[in-house]
Amino acid sequence: MAAVDVDVYDNEMMRTLTLGGHVGFDSLPDQLVSRSVSQGFCFNILCVGETGIGKSTLMNTLFNTVFESEESSHYQSGVYLRPKTYELQESNVHLKLTIVDTVGFGDQVNKEESFKPIMDYIDTQFANFLEEELKIKRLLCNYHDTRIHACLYFISPTGHSLKSLDLVTMKKLDSKVNIIPIIAKADSISKCELQKLKIKIMSELVSNGVQIYQFPTDDEAVTEINSSMNSHLPFAVVGSREEVKIGNKLVRARQYPWGVVQVENETHCDFVKLREMLLRVNMEDLREQTHTRHYELYRRCKLEEMGFKDPDSDTQTFSLQETYVAKRREFVSELQQMEEDMRQMFVNKVKETEAELKDRERELQERFEQLKRMHQEEKRTLEEKRRELEEEMNSFNRRKMTAETLQALSIPNKKP
Repeated sequence: MAAVDVDVYDNEMMRTLTLGGHVGFDSLPDQLVSRSVSQGFCFNILCVGETGIGKSTLMNTLFNTVFESEESSHYQSGVYLRPKTYELQESNVHLKLTIVDTVGFGDQVNKEESFKPIMDYIDTQFANFLEEELKIKRLLCNYHDTRIHACLYFISPTGHSLKSLDLVTMKKLDSKVNIIPIIAKADSISKCELQKLKIKIMSELVSNGVQIYQFPTDDEAVTEINSSMNSHLPFAVVGSREEVKIGNKLVRARQYPWGVVQVENETHCDFVKLREMLLRVNMEDLREQTHTRHYELYRRCKLEEMGFKDPDSDTQTFSLQETYVAKRREFVSELQQMEEDMRQMFVNKVKETEAELKDRERELQERFEQLKRMHQEEKRTLEEKRRELEEEMNSFNRRKMTAETLQALSIPNKKP
């Protein structure tokens, strides 16, 4: 109640006044623009799609330049992410652009864990930003923000609906990143089939609870165009850096034997709509949504894991020192418990070892006694045999002496 009374008091003390002349703080928006332009901007795009679906080509077409690209084979053992950062300038605006490619996505026979490296990468960027934010001496103004602002999810036009891998991956990522689904290589199917595919994709996304990025309609300046563009999702795009002469001018297009597909012709594909929504109208909203929605969700979960929590009521005050002390006490208690468990485990292990040694000693003693008895028995047997042999020898010697005596007595009687 005390906090409410203070708020009411503050509202009652607040007054709206009319200025008697020009002061100058109406130049704040201009100051913000000048400062933002001088600092530059960063924008990070994650391209999720199968190998060869046209991710690199579309990026080159979007930014009207040629980025470094490496051809990837279809025989990757797993999925890994390859980020590359570029410095771009348009007029006097500098943009630090990071494009992250998902190499090997969807190429494995077992695709159950294909989404995991992507989630780990996104969480790592959030963790790096949170670590910088929690430092005592922060340098956020110069920090290279690598958090993903937009995820362009490339959908193959070959099927009649979304693949299981697409649904599972988008469902896992929708709480971590702004997902913009696009149908790649849209010139490979007819216009009628394309419209049916769009309806089918949106229906499956809704029925499976996948939350894709919706262009904001709360700003009157962009309400009309964003409302219209939301109805065109997913965008069916065609990318190309080749220039084809149409009439008297060169246009970016794809040349086929049967005709030409113009990239920037809105009757041919939705490339212009994608570029308008992604770069010209909603880039700042994508950056803001990343910070205020996805990063805040990650930050809140991490801080709760670390033991921080908001006061239960408005009357309670949040004390970082008390939270730290409580968490430290909890950590010390857990450490002591772990030490006690380890000590008890060590004692139990020593007792088990002692018991095993005693059993082994008893077995050895029994074996020794057994061998001792066997030795005594054999010794007794040998003694008996020795006595028998001695008796036989004595008997033999007596008979020998008797024989010799008889022989000596018989010799004189034989003389003439």
